[in-house]
Amino acid sequence: MQLKKLNDKAVDQLFEAILTLKSVEECYIFFDDLCTVNEIQSLSQRLEVARMLGKGSTYNQIEAETGASTATISRVKRCLNYGNDGYKMALERIENNV
Repeated sequence: MQLKKLNDKAVDQLFEAILTLKSVEECYIFFDDLCTVNEIQSLSQRLEVARMLGKGSTYNQIEAETGASTATISRVKRCLNYGNDGYKMALERIENNV
């Protein structure tokens, strides 16, 4: 499934590049070149917020544990409720591979 707002050859190339990575170490190398430290931390924070929301954590618990703002928590919750289930898909796969 491709989303119209993201459907672009450059984005396809990015995703194809990510799919070639074979280990967490390779991800560190690639994303260190691709993103700033703050960008990587923001992405990982959003994933953790999604995980915690899925486990029933409150906004206060999530804010205290992750440092995420209530705006970020709300945005992630909106994606969980009305998005494309991307967080759910990834988190289920992480859980099943551990």
